[in-house]
Amino acid sequence: MEELSCYHCGDTIKSCITFDDRSFCCNGCKTVYEIFSENGLASYYDMEAAPGAAPAKYEGKYDFLSNGKIVDKLLEFDDGNIQVISLYIPHIHCSSCIWILENLNKLKPEITSSQVDFPKKMLRITYNSEKLTLKELVLFISSIGYEPYISLDDTESGKKQINRSIIYKLGVAGFAFGNVMFLSFPEYFEVNEYWLEQYKGLFRWLTFTFSLPVVFYVAQDYFISAYKGLRAGILNIDVPLALGVLVLFVRSTIEISFDWGTGFFDSLTGLVFFLTLGKFFQQKTYNFLSFERDYKSYFPIGITRINSDGKEESIHVHDIEKGDRILIRNEELIPVDGILINGNARIDYSFVTGEAEAVQKESGDKLFAGGRQVSGMIEMEALKSVSQSYLTKLWSNDVFQVKKEDSFTSFINYISKYFTIVLLVIAFSAAAFWAFLDVATAVNVFTAVLIIACPCALAMSTPFTLGNLLRIFGNKKFYLKNAGVIEQLAKADSLIFDKTGTITSNKKSSISYEGIELTAEEESLLKNTLRASNHPLSRTLYDMLAEYDINPPEEFREITGKGIESLHQKQAMKVGSAEFVGNTVTAPSLNTSVHVSANNQYKGRYIFYNEYREGVEELFSELAPQYHLSILSGDNEGEKTRLEKMLPGKTEMFFNQKPEDKLSYISALQQQGRKTIMIGDGLNDAGALAKSEVGIALSENVNVFSPACDAILDASRFGSLLKFIKASKKGMQVIKISMVLSFLYNLVGLYFAVTGQLSPVIAAVLMPLSSISIIAFTTVCTNIIGRSIR
Repeated sequence: MEELSCYHCGDTIKSCITFDDRSFCCNGCKTVYEIFSENGLASYYDMEAAPGAAPAKYEGKYDFLSNGKIVDKLLEFDDGNIQVISLYIPHIHCSSCIWILENLNKLKPEITSSQVDFPKKMLRITYNSEKLTLKELVLFISSIGYEPYISLDDTESGKKQINRSIIYKLGVAGFAFGNVMFLSFPEYFEVNEYWLEQYKGLFRWLTFTFSLPVVFYVAQDYFISAYKGLRAGILNIDVPLALGVLVLFVRSTIEISFDWGTGFFDSLTGLVFFLTLGKFFQQKTYNFLSFERDYKSYFPIGITRINSDGKEESIHVHDIEKGDRILIRNEELIPVDGILINGNARIDYSFVTGEAEAVQKESGDKLFAGGRQVSGMIEMEALKSVSQSYLTKLWSNDVFQVKKEDSFTSFINYISKYFTIVLLVIAFSAAAFWAFLDVATAVNVFTAVLIIACPCALAMSTPFTLGNLLRIFGNKKFYLKNAGVIEQLAKADSLIFDKTGTITSNKKSSISYEGIELTAEEESLLKNTLRASNHPLSRTLYDMLAEYDINPPEEFREITGKGIESLHQKQAMKVGSAEFVGNTVTAPSLNTSVHVSANNQYKGRYIFYNEYREGVEELFSELAPQYHLSILSGDNEGEKTRLEKMLPGKTEMFFNQKPEDKLSYISALQQQGRKTIMIGDGLNDAGALAKSEVGIALSENVNVFSPACDAILDASRFGSLLKFIKASKKGMQVIKISMVLSFLYNLVGLYFAVTGQLSPVIAAVLMPLSSISIIAFTTVCTNIIGRSIR
C-alpha cells in the first residue's frame, strides 16, 4: 500500500487528517493550508510539491521578545510606529518559500513589506509596531512553518554571526585528503615491502574512514541541492556533481570490500576538497566586495563638520566621531545616528522603511542613519561613528533597486538542465554499450563520464569574472551596485549626459552678477539659503559669496528644477529660475543664470560661465563612432554653439529639459530598442537614472545619495568612462571564452571516457584541475583588462 504524504510539508502521514479533499499529517499543517487558502495564496502549492515545513508548538519559546532591551538590540530601525528587522530563516529553500514570505502583507496587513535574501536565507520585514509586536510577528511566521533562528549574542541590529561552515568543511576535506594521499603512497609506487603488504587492508579501510566525513558532511550540500532539485522536477547543476561523488564512493567501497583494488578515495577526497576550496575563494571574493561596497558605493561622502570655533570643514564620513557636530543640507542622507540640535527637521525614511511620508522632528529628538533631510538644513550631534554594514543594507535594499536582467546567470541556469540530461544519457548509453563487452570496463566508463564532465568550471566562470572586475573597477573609483551592472554596460549602445555638474565642472565656473546690488543683510540671507542646498550651482555660488555669520533660515523649501525659497526674521529670499523668482523684465541670457529676489522684489541674476571637464572632447570623440550620444540639459541654449564646436556633429542636444522630459527621452530611446546609459549628477536626474539600463551618478564633493543609480563614478575618472565600458565588454568575452573552454574540455574528456581510455582516477584528478584552470584564466584575463584602464 502506498504511503500518504502531507499536502503541506510532504512528511509521511501516520495519523491522517483530511480537509478540502487533501491529506495532512497534523492540525498545524492543516491550519497553515487554511490560512493560505482563505487569503487567496493557495497557488503557493502550485510552485513546488509540498514546499512547507510542519509548524511546531512555540508556547513560551519567544517570551524574551517582550523585553524591550533585547528587542532594541535586534531591530534595524525603530521610529515609534515603524520597525524593521532582518531574521534568519533556515527553512527557506525554494521559490515557493520566497513567494509566500514576500507576500506576508496579504496574510498580515500590519506587515508593510517583506523581502527575501535567498542566498543568505534572510527575511527583512517592515511592520507597524503599534499594531503588531515583534513577538507576535515571530510567532506568526513560525506558525506558517518558517521559524526564525534568533541569536541573543547579536548585539548589532540585524547582524547575524559569521557563517564559518565553509571554513570547517574546507578544514575537514583538507585533513582527510592529506591523510588519504599519505596512506595511498605505497599503492602508488607498488611497494611490496612485507609490513606494508601485511597492513595493506588496514590502510585501505583507514582511507575509507577518512572519506566518510568528506562525503556525508563536506559534500552534503551537493546531495541536498540535487535532491531538492529532483524533488521539484528540476535537473540543476549539482545533480552531476552529486552523482560523481556518490559513484566514486560506492565504487571505491565495493573495491576494498571484495579486495578488487585500492579504490579511489584519494581522488574522491581531492575532488571534494578542490570544489570546497573553489567555494571558499568565491565566498571570500563576495565578502570582500560586500565590504568594499559598504563605503565605496557611496564615495565620496563629504560631510560638513562644525568645529568648536564655529567654522565648517568638509570631512570624509569615516572621520565622524561620537560627539561631532554635523551639518546636514537639504536632500542629504543622514550618515550616522544622532541627536537633532537645531533646524527644521523633516526626515524621509523611505530608504529604510519604504514609507514616503516625511517625519517631523524637534530639537533633542533622535535621528537615524539612512534618513534624508527634506526641509532645509539641520545640525545634529553624532551618537556614534558610521556603521558601514547598515549603509550597505540601505544600498542593496529592494526599495530602490531596479531589477536588471542578468542573462549570463539565466543562461547557465537554463543550460544546466540540458547539460545534466545529456550527461546522464551519455553515461548510461556508454555503460550499456561496454556492458556487453566487459562489465568492469562498463563500470569504469560510467564512473569516468560522471566525473570528467564537471559543470563546476562552467558555473564558476561568470561569478569569478564579474566579481574580479567589480573589485578592479572599485579600485579605479568606479563603484557598481552589483556585478550585473557590468553586463548591462557591455550591452549599451546609447549614452545620455546631463550637462550641469556632469560634463561641466562646478569647481571651475566663473560667475558675474547683473542687477541691483544686494545689501549685506540680503547677501547674508542668500548665503545661508544656499548653504542648505546641494545643487551644483548652489554650491558654486555659495563658495563665491563673502563669509557671513551662520544664521540658518527659519523656513526653507527646495523645488526640484525650479529653485529655493527661504524665510528668516520676516525676510524672504528666492533663488532659482527667472520664472520662479518672478522676473518678467530682464531679457533671457544664453548663459546659465541663477536669479535672485528678496521680499518678492527682483534683484538680479548671477551668470555662470561653464568650464567643461578635462577630457570631455576626447571622450565624446572616442564614443561617437560606436554610440548614440545625447546631451540633456535643464539650462537654456547659452552653451549650444560652444558645445556644437566641441562635440561630434551627431551628438543630439536638448535644452530646458525638466526631469520628466529626461525620463520621457530615455523611454523613447528604449522603445526604439536601444540600451541606454544615463550619466547625471544624481540630483534632478533620479527618474532618468532609474529608467535607463545603467544609471551612473557622477560624484565630486558632496554626498548626494541617489537610490536610483546603479553606479557611482568619481569625477576625476570621467575621462575613463569609455575604458570602463570596453573593460565590461572584454569581461563578457572572457566569460564566453571560459564557457567554450569548459565545453571543449568536457567534450575531449567525454571522448576518452566513453571509449574506455580514461580511468576514473585520472578523471577525478582532472575534474578539479579544470575548475582551477578556469578560475586562473578568468582572474589573469580580468587583471590584464584592469591594467588597460589607466
